[in-house]
Amino acid sequence: MKCLFLLCLCLVPIVVFSSTFTSQNPIDLPTDTTPCTPVLDTNGKSPNSDAPCPDGVFRYNSDVGPSGTPVRFIPLSGANICEDQLLNIQFNIPTVKLCVSYTIWKVGINAYLRTMLLETGGTIGQADSSYFKIVKSSKIGYNLVYCPLTPFICPLCPDDQFCAKVGVVIQNGKRRLALVNENPLDVYFKQV
Repeated sequence: MKCLFLLCLCLVPIVVFSSTFTSQNPIDLPTDTTPCTPVLDTNGKSPNSDAPCPDGVFRYNSDVGPSGTPVRFIPLSGANICEDQLLNIQFNIPTVKLCVSYTIWKVGINAYLRTMLLETGGTIGQADSSYFKIVKSSKIGYNLVYCPLTPFICPLCPDDQFCAKVGVVIQNGKRRLALVNENPLDVYFKQV
C-alpha cells in the first residue's frame, strides 16, 4: 500500500506539468522562413563563406600586401619535395578543432561555373581528389597541377595525361583557384 501511495505521489508532478505542454503552447522551432541574424566582420560585411569552416582556396584580391598563406607540402612517398611528384597541399595555419580537416586542398566540381574549383576538405594519402604536382612553368617560377591517380581512370595511360593546371577564376568578385586550360597561375615559394 505504501508503495502504491509513493508511486502516485511520483506521478502527480508529471500529470500536472504535462498539461502545460499542449498544442496551445507550442515550442517555436526555427524554419526556413525564420529570419536569421547575419554574422558580420569588423567592417560590417558578411564573411567570405557561409560554411562553418573555410571551404575554398582563394588568391588575395590585391597584388600588394600579404604575399600569401603558408602551405605545407606532403609528398605521397619520400621526404623531399621534388618536381613532378604527387603530393598533398595543406594550409599551414592555426585552426579550431572543428576545421582541422578543412586545411587539405582538393578539387571539386562547381556546376554553376561549369569548372573544377580548388576546395578544402581533402584527405592526406587517400586516393581521392587531393593530389597535386609542382611543375616548372613555361614562363617563370612554377605551376601547380592537379593529377588524379591514373590507375583508377586508365591503368595503361601515361601519368601526366590527365593532369590539369591550376589558375584563377573570378567568383563573386574574388579570385579563386580552379583548374584551367589557359593562363595557369605562376607561383614562387619562400620558406616561412
